[in-house]
Amino acid sequence: MLVILRTLIVIIYSILVCVFGCIWCLFSPRNPRHVATFGHMFGALAPLFGVKVEVRKPKEAANYGNAIYIANHQNNFDMITASNIVQPTTVTVGKKSLLWIPFFGQLYWLTGNLLIDRDNRAKAHSTIAKVVEEFKRKRISFWMFPEGTRSRGRGLLPFKTGAFHAAMAAGVPIIPIVVSSTHDKIKLNRWKNGLVIVEMLPPIDVADFEKESVRKLATHCRELMQAKLIELDAEVAEREASGKL
Repeated sequence: MLVILRTLIVIIYSILVCVFGCIWCLFSPRNPRHVATFGHMFGALAPLFGVKVEVRKPKEAANYGNAIYIANHQNNFDMITASNIVQPTTVTVGKKSLLWIPFFGQLYWLTGNLLIDRDNRAKAHSTIAKVVEEFKRKRISFWMFPEGTRSRGRGLLPFKTGAFHAAMAAGVPIIPIVVSSTHDKIKLNRWKNGLVIVEMLPPIDVADFEKESVRKLATHCRELMQAKLIELDAEVAEREASGKL
């Protein structure tokens, strides 16, 4: 019964947000500020799933300039966890097929997110060039998933280098974001599904890696995120066991 109730509420809420969101965005289409606004609206669904999301970020995060945010990509529940920490004027880079998801796909495009064709290497390279050009033209940041796909409980997957090539070419910092593990954690037929911590790490200056390879930068970021993921999972387990959520 609970799973049916949750499903109905999510469907109705999502359709309303997408429809009214599309209408709202028509007054200023593809304004990057819309992404954080509607991302936080989807993040507001976390309590409905019985999840407490704890967001941690540096006090100076609001003053960060152009950057590339990278985050671990686990499953569809990223929409109610990671979305809570999206900063204003940050857009995501997603696959082109998202456009065809009813209601959501249209909102995704209208809010200013960038769509790429992952099956076409030439277009993928042109996307990196487009990201760099956007950085030069306006105050904007990009959110990317360097794993390239959902991990689905397989841990932190190897990183692709697209985000790091773009950061090096544009001369902007990389800001890692780590979400504690959610695989097999959220059961739709269970009232309470515990704690999820979303933490923003300090910016990484790509200038420190100018004499190194892009792969070295990617490896460094992955090692930092892997260590933080282990730390967050241990903290979540301890707090849930003690009941201190």
